[in-house]
Amino acid sequence: MKTRQILTPLLLAAGLLLCAAARAEMPRMELTAGFHRIEAEVAANQDDRMQGLMQRSRLGAGQGMLFVFPMQQRHCMWMKNTLLPLSVAFLDEEGRIINIRDMQPQTEDNHCADAPARYALEMNQGWFATRGIKPGMKISGVQRAPAPR
Repeated sequence: MKTRQILTPLLLAAGLLLCAAARAEMPRMELTAGFHRIEAEVAANQDDRMQGLMQRSRLGAGQGMLFVFPMQQRHCMWMKNTLLPLSVAFLDEEGRIINIRDMQPQTEDNHCADAPARYALEMNQGWFATRGIKPGMKISGVQRAPAPR
């Protein structure tokens, strides 16, 4: 019985470390919005897209997450288990912004692209607005993202 009491917390801690390590393995790339630099983690596979920024307690200035979808369609995002207020920009094949939505933490509201999108870029809430970045503008560098799987 004592062995189980000791092993259970150790196994839980090991599992948490593995989850953190797996999340840290997402590739990173540089994107730009005008002269603004973005350091983006890239969620190009189904597991990474499902995990997204869930359970993160902070996101650095100029950091975000680029979601690469296998097909261009009207994708939607939600904030279940996401602790940070975020803004999401939906992008077409060339990286042109279709629309931007603000999203509140720990909600299950759908935030959808207004037209078929190939990418979604999540940043700290207000990042796009405070820099005057609007629909129709281009996020450069998305074409170098890993192919979706």
